[in-house]
Amino acid sequence: MRNSRLSDLLKSDKVDPKEAVSIQKELRENVITNNGFTQVETVGGADLAILKSENRLVCGMIVFSFPDLRIMERNWEVVDETFPYIPTLLAFREAPALIRTYAKVIKKPDILIIDGQGMAHPRKFGIACHVGVALDIPVIGIAKKRLYGEYKEPASERGSWSPLIAPSDKEIIGAVVRTKNNVKPVFVSIGHKIDLETAVKLALGCDRGYRIPEPTRQADIFVSELKRNLKN
Repeated sequence: MRNSRLSDLLKSDKVDPKEAVSIQKELRENVITNNGFTQVETVGGADLAILKSENRLVCGMIVFSFPDLRIMERNWEVVDETFPYIPTLLAFREAPALIRTYAKVIKKPDILIIDGQGMAHPRKFGIACHVGVALDIPVIGIAKKRLYGEYKEPASERGSWSPLIAPSDKEIIGAVVRTKNNVKPVFVSIGHKIDLETAVKLALGCDRGYRIPEPTRQADIFVSELKRNLKN
């Protein structure tokens, strides 16, 4: 159900840290953990970088066909940095850039993959949940590092995974997924309108021989190019 607090997510750069925590706690119940789609023909990848000297953020978003992962569209946006760097509240710093970039996308992807956490967060409302609930779209969070949760190391073969468990209530909040043989796993979690099993399958379905799934890997490359060009 849509909540009046959703407007605070769309203007999330206007809240203070104490209110930000309150918003996360209130809106985590709005996360839908079932698939909000019938098929996946397109996927999007998004990433951000900081322009430290200018106090701005640059966001890049790429839309791919699926499953062949052909690039269909690229968009980007630069926004002012108006919320401080606070671990577990990064969404309030970065989500405005993601939301504004998504608004520029013509071919909206069936699934958006964000380089960050979804439910694998101390309040079960990381940036992938934040953006998914704010825009009411299916989103997956795929992070390079664990933010929160306990797990057993998955087997070393590609495709192996183990549950990521919240120590507070033992709920499964994500999956620790081996995307390449004998390399560090990635941390996959629900953002919105997707179940965990499907999120894991899509993470592996977007693998092109690298540890990081292709949509966010290419988004990272895109953002790095944008950052270099903006500095020149």
